Amino acid sequence: MDHSIPAVPSVWSSPDRPAYPHHALAAVLQVRSARLHVMLWRRSNQPFAGDWALPGGPLLADETLGASVARQLASKVEVHQLAHLEQLETRSDPARDPRGRTVATAYLGLVPAHLDPALPDDTRWHPTDALPRTAFDHGSIAVSALGRLRAKLSYTNVGFALAPPVFTVAELRDIYVAALGYEVTATNLQRVLLRRGVLEATGEMAPPGRAGGRPAMLYRFASPTLEVTDPFAVLRPPEERPAHVSRADR
Repeated sequence: MDHSIPAVPSVWSSPDRPAYPHHALAAVLQVRSARLHVMLWRRSNQPFAGDWALPGGPLLADETLGASVARQLASKVEVHQLAHLEQLETRSDPARDPRGRTVATAYLGLVPAHLDPALPDDTRWHPTDALPRTAFDHGSIAVSALGRLRAKLSYTNVGFALAPPVFTVAELRDIYVAALGYEVTATNLQRVLLRRGVLEATGEMAPPGRAGGRPAMLYRFASPTLEVTDPFAVLRPPEERPAHVSRADR
């Protein structure tokens, strides 16, 4: 009796389960001139020639997604200048690429505000609140990256990846305002982050500005790696005051 195991057709070669190209993309964010920006490069080829796209490209057969996104980013920016990189989401809409179906896994990358990476001629920083026309679904992915960052600013110490090594509370407040898109007070931000153990004083003072005044304490983030500091915290925009209601309308 033959006890050999019959060959099973591979699902990868089955006509009803074709293999699709897989791309790795990066939404790299940085606060520049008091506004949050995303790195985009201008496509020269069809489809979407002339439109702006996130850095990225095909996943090679012998590499992981993390290695792929690092390789793709290396052609646009020095990877060591990223203070944080994490997987964001996977897009699999069959119609996302007019050339044929592709799957894309996007990453969120953060560059500290004090750096000014050298970019190729086809690459620029664009404000996240004024995106140009983008290729494929890259504009939507950039919006998702912004949402992830804003959420993590509430319950983690991810601000370390946006801030310079040392800073005053006022400077950190400006970075948070740019990233969150709404006002926060320096006093409240300092109180919350100190209570959570996110910030620590350096013991040094910032040099006085042109207007003089009392020197400000310099702070730094206690940890340069991502940590959950309050799993239930949510930063919200300040509530709008209700419009004045006249006596006649009561």
